[in-house]
Amino acid sequence: MKEILYFYLSSCPHCSKADRIIRSVVERYPEFKQVKIKKIEESLDPATADKFDYYYVPCFFVNGKKIFEGPATVEKVYEAFSAAMKEDTSI
Repeated sequence: MKEILYFYLSSCPHCSKADRIIRSVVERYPEFKQVKIKKIEESLDPATADKFDYYYVPCFFVNGKKIFEGPATVEKVYEAFSAAMKEDTSI
């Protein structure tokens, strides 16, 4: 299982919505509770954020691969959790 890197801004309304979607997806799929999410507030940790290729937040990476960026949907969040659950190293 891999960790989800979740880049966000505390002032971003799309990130607040992504947080709500994450909670609902984990509630609906309890197996996702075991997936670790590392939240990185990009304005507080620009050195880490600059190492990744993205423009919009929220942005999710799994195993170094960008899963999605921009406004979150249930489908996109589900995809990120599913990618993190995969056993292979290529995602």
